[in-house]
Amino acid sequence: MQPEMQKALILAENINGFIKFVQTQRTKNNFRIENNKLLQIKYLIEEYRFQIVADELIRINQFDWNEKYTLYLVDQFQKGFTIIDEYVKNNYNELFIVTARLHTLKNLCDSFSKIAS
Repeated sequence: MQPEMQKALILAENINGFIKFVQTQRTKNNFRIENNKLLQIKYLIEEYRFQIVADELIRINQFDWNEKYTLYLVDQFQKGFTIIDEYVKNNYNELFIVTARLHTLKNLCDSFSKIAS
């Protein structure tokens, strides 16, 4: 398996993990995060169709490397991710627990920008 395919699959797994994390925190709310802020992140996840992007990344990179479509999907993900990242930075006191997941996703996306260069 090519390293690029592995990166795409790891990114997809982390996107799925981020989606599940936000949903879990909304229901459990162990850290007493303001529910409205998490709801806003959930809406942004749905608006930018993160689940579809993750599913497509898994589908197209499961057996073969498709650079053009993978980079397109990563670019689509980064558009929504940038908005969520900015929102979390502006509401850091309430959403500090989300920053670790966002940092991981950002580093994975940055590894694809090196491929496109």
